[in-house]
Amino acid sequence: MSAVPLKIAVAGASGRMGRMLIDAVGSTDGMVLSGALDIPGSPSLGQDASAFSGKLSGVTMTADLSQGLAQADFLIDFTRPEGTLRHLAYCTEHGIKMVIGTTGFDESGKAALAAAAEKIALVFSPNMSVGVNVTMKLLELAARSFSEGYDIEIIEAHHRHKVDAPSGTALKMGEVIAASIGRNLSDVAVFAREGVTGERDPSTIGFSTIRGGDIVGDHTVLFAGIGERIEITHKSSSRVTYANGSLRAVRFLQHQQRGLFDMNDVLGLKQPT
Repeated sequence: MSAVPLKIAVAGASGRMGRMLIDAVGSTDGMVLSGALDIPGSPSLGQDASAFSGKLSGVTMTADLSQGLAQADFLIDFTRPEGTLRHLAYCTEHGIKMVIGTTGFDESGKAALAAAAEKIALVFSPNMSVGVNVTMKLLELAARSFSEGYDIEIIEAHHRHKVDAPSGTALKMGEVIAASIGRNLSDVAVFAREGVTGERDPSTIGFSTIRGGDIVGDHTVLFAGIGERIEITHKSSSRVTYANGSLRAVRFLQHQQRGLFDMNDVLGLKQPT
């Protein structure tokens, strides 16, 4: 007897990431698309969620949460903070687990995620890519080794449509590095340089942002010393990496009742305590 498939809804279903997620769910054994959410007024409302691929899923795009999430056990959400928080409130009330890749949350938004995690299980990560999360572990090691005598700069590039900067992944990289060397990112981050800035403060972590074209996501951390520099780079050429990571997160959530998790939990990268 075959196992019951995992019933997954996708938010932002008509967007680039939403379509990638719908395609990934539809092609993965043991998973089924159960709902597709889009914003009110979207021209995609009422259409089949998989129409873009030339095949039909039988799931209709809707802005109605009660309709789109009626059959869902999980919601994957890569939208914007205001939309995700609205979805979060509904999922918390109805016991629907969430995988959240949305970036740009302020402190109150992060607090809402933590509060929801007391009732449902969530995986929240600014980047669902397996490769990016392994890169984060490499940065922990590098930061400890290059904590003195090396200047740290984070350079990120994304497509022209991205609305927040620096990227959530770049900020997470900064947080990981700062924690590894005993600093608080909010105290040492430098997000802009212009004019006569004076010499670089060696305790700072600099950020540079590029926006253009259809760049999926490039991140480089530069450790610049005297006589050498070390660059750790991750480049995404397709959003399929984020989709695949998200489905791994769904499988992880099968076995969790409540709590706030990240991709380190999903991938087993956390050090035992």
